Amino acid sequence: MTIIITKIIKNPRITEKASGAAEANVYTFDVTANANKTEIKKAIFALYKMKPVKVNVLTVPKKNIVVRGKKGVKQGGKKALIYLKKGDKIEVL
Repeated sequence: MTIIITKIIKNPRITEKASGAAEANVYTFDVTANANKTEIKKAIFALYKMKPVKVNVLTVPKKNIVVRGKKGVKQGGKKALIYLKKGDKIEVL
């Protein structure tokens, strides 16, 4: 079961916007492209022993970038917003 969990949730998404949302019990994680809401709920419960109230899944689009004059593409992916009850808290760092 732990092998599947680590493949579903890649890592916590640590940005200024995500840390501001964490104060309102909303946590952001990068997830695999084929993960769905029920799998993400099970993975969060298995990792952190907390049952999410709600899960929103968003696709992150690819972005074209230029580094030192060479064109490239930043890969997109998927992110999940995990809503917890008022008393629950996840330590990401």
